[in-house]
Amino acid sequence: MLPTISFFIAVLVVVFMGAKVVPQQSAYVIERLGKFHSTLTPGLNIIIPFIDKVAYRFSLKEMAQDIPEQICITADNVQVGVDGVVFLQVMDAQKAAYGIGNYMFAVSQLAQTTMRSEIGKIDLDKCFEERTNINMAVVSAIDEAAQGWGVKVLRYEIKNITPPTTVLNAMEKQMQAEREKRAKILYSEGEKQSAINVAQGNREKVVLESEAERQQQINSAEGQAEAIRAIAQATAEGIELVASAIQKPGGLEAVQLRVAENLVEQYGKLAKETNTMILPANFADVGSLVTAAMSVVKQQKS
Repeated sequence: MLPTISFFIAVLVVVFMGAKVVPQQSAYVIERLGKFHSTLTPGLNIIIPFIDKVAYRFSLKEMAQDIPEQICITADNVQVGVDGVVFLQVMDAQKAAYGIGNYMFAVSQLAQTTMRSEIGKIDLDKCFEERTNINMAVVSAIDEAAQGWGVKVLRYEIKNITPPTTVLNAMEKQMQAEREKRAKILYSEGEKQSAINVAQGNREKVVLESEAERQQQINSAEGQAEAIRAIAQATAEGIELVASAIQKPGGLEAVQLRVAENLVEQYGKLAKETNTMILPANFADVGSLVTAAMSVVKQQKS
């Protein structure tokens, strides 16, 4: 009975050792008698106990490897501290197991050396602007070397670029000077535009005032002309009426009476306005004066 139980336990142990369950996104490298035999895929796999063994276990997920900070020298001889992070993924478990001893360490070292090389090609001012190009260059260099390691480098990102304190102070002063320069330019542009607007406003004001004055003068002249025409028209109509009245019976006698009245009235006004008067020799004979005036009227009538 005891040997049967022992045999049954031994069989269970052998079965347990021969059954390997590989998790999703994982790969197991199997060696048979110390030599590569196969790569187990996710799921249930059967191996030969004591002959086959799991030599390496790899995760096929994307991984992020931190790249420690290192000192790089730019093209203008400035030392900067640069660190980053690289994202990679195991694509071939066999190559990752036998192509290199430690692919993570190799990727980290290659990223650092490539970063130093790329930073040394550009000036400090360009380091902050050329991050994308530097990242692409590092990815290209690492990916080319990692093909034999069964690793795919997906992307690389620079985390920090840290210049020396003296350079940071100089950059701060430069940025402050640049901001002050832009502020002065904007202020001068504002003053210039303000002066232009004031000048244009004054010019438009003068033009409008001159136009208003011109229109006022035109309106005044037209009003005076209209008044003169109205007065002339009224005078002409009055003269026509007087001439028509003279032609009627008794018209001359009415004119004689009117002339006599106006003569007396005008001499009366002269007497009130001044003490000195020069009178005609025959002023006492009002009739002769009226007769003289009427002779003029008759001559105009003939």
